[in-house]
Amino acid sequence: MENPFQPVQLALLLLCHLLSWGAAGHAVLTKRDPRSALGWSATLLFLPVVGLLLYLLFGISRTQSAAQRMMRKLAGGEPYVPLDGVEAQRPGGIPAQAVLLERLGRRLTGQELCGGNSIEPLRNGNEAYPAMLHAIHTARRHVYLSTYIFAHGSTAEAFCEALALAAARGVDVRVLVDGFGGRFYSLRRPWAHLPRRGVRVAQFLPLQFFPPKLCINLRTHRKLLVCDAEAFTGGMNISDQHVLSGRKSDVQDMQFRCRGPIVDRLLRAFLLDWGFALGRTERPLPPALPVAPAGDSLCRMVLDGPDSDADTINDLMAGAISGATRSVHIMTPYFLPSHELMTSLRSAAQRGLDVRVILPERNNLPYVHWATFRLLPSLLRAGVRVWYQPPPFAHTKLLAVDGCYAQIGSANLDARSLRLNFELNMEVFDPHFHDLLVRHMEDAMRRGREMTLARLASRSLPLRLRDAACWLFSPYL
Repeated sequence: MENPFQPVQLALLLLCHLLSWGAAGHAVLTKRDPRSALGWSATLLFLPVVGLLLYLLFGISRTQSAAQRMMRKLAGGEPYVPLDGVEAQRPGGIPAQAVLLERLGRRLTGQELCGGNSIEPLRNGNEAYPAMLHAIHTARRHVYLSTYIFAHGSTAEAFCEALALAAARGVDVRVLVDGFGGRFYSLRRPWAHLPRRGVRVAQFLPLQFFPPKLCINLRTHRKLLVCDAEAFTGGMNISDQHVLSGRKSDVQDMQFRCRGPIVDRLLRAFLLDWGFALGRTERPLPPALPVAPAGDSLCRMVLDGPDSDADTINDLMAGAISGATRSVHIMTPYFLPSHELMTSLRSAAQRGLDVRVILPERNNLPYVHWATFRLLPSLLRAGVRVWYQPPPFAHTKLLAVDGCYAQIGSANLDARSLRLNFELNMEVFDPHFHDLLVRHMEDAMRRGREMTLARLASRSLPLRLRDAACWLFSPYL
């Protein structure tokens, strides 16, 4: 007897294959990395059902285009934060060896440096959280908080109480939480109760099934708190893990307190992200506030994400390393750099520069940690020196170049940060600040151990095969 469902099954199978071929064509036309395009095409054509589901979940092109349109609309037709005449005169005081680097940042971001800033490093939640909470408690106009993770615990409770009290004082309090990180890194969501106490809360691209919005890869990884004339940024989430107390789960990190004109730039960045999360802008971006000078640092905010056609942070870091003349120091938790960054690092070391990379000995993402070992031989042979710092896990992201230039912020040196996430970094031209960061990295090197080619060669074959298997998937980690 003929199966009445067979024609339907054949029709569905044919439709699935047609959709797979269409999705493969879409990937080839829209992906910037040929490896990504090839990987998606192969998955879609050889595993059509699974491939279509994965492409729906992790393909970013449709939302990427929407992000580009929305961000440009909110910014008045310009990518990212418009200058509106702010700092029309380029500040002086740039060291001679950094003039070309300053020009590179200006061309990539479309922004001038702003002078008169103070950037203060705060180590771990032990120093950062009390300063951030004090800023919230004393704010009188606005408190804007953006974070990737807002995890349940005593730290979250303290922040929620401070935010609610600020709202009760009549302060404009807004909290922007990533729609994935804010929901899936903590079973309990303390921020979800804030609207009952007068705090405005928004999620950045939350996952939903009806209507479908399943772009898991598009995340805001930016960490930012702006309280009146003071701001905090860096790589630190809201979590008890950042308060070091001897637990195995502790996480080292560094946050930066910012004062001066750069605070207004950071405020405007938050408002752009807020408008994007809501899908609308409530009013035009406010004119730049006159902010009194607070220090000697020249700073430039660097926003990057899939709402841009350029890989701004990747290109800026590669340019800084390629143009270095003396030294390059890098600290990062995840080290799967792009081809451009790998080439820049090897070239700098081969030119005789002092190039050092500091990584965590213990990592919360072991597959990333293992994949990194596969990359190290080519760097070590070129003269790059690599250290592993002891636990607890170090989540800090720092770049220091030539005694006068530094870059801080939320971006890791991996494909996810440099191509998929919405990230916020900051350039700082200041010899004193550069030296503070280098001393921090030197302390980590003194406590850690240097990796050598001999140590890598002594690793067993099973370990090296495991590392290589993880490395194969590095563009997608």
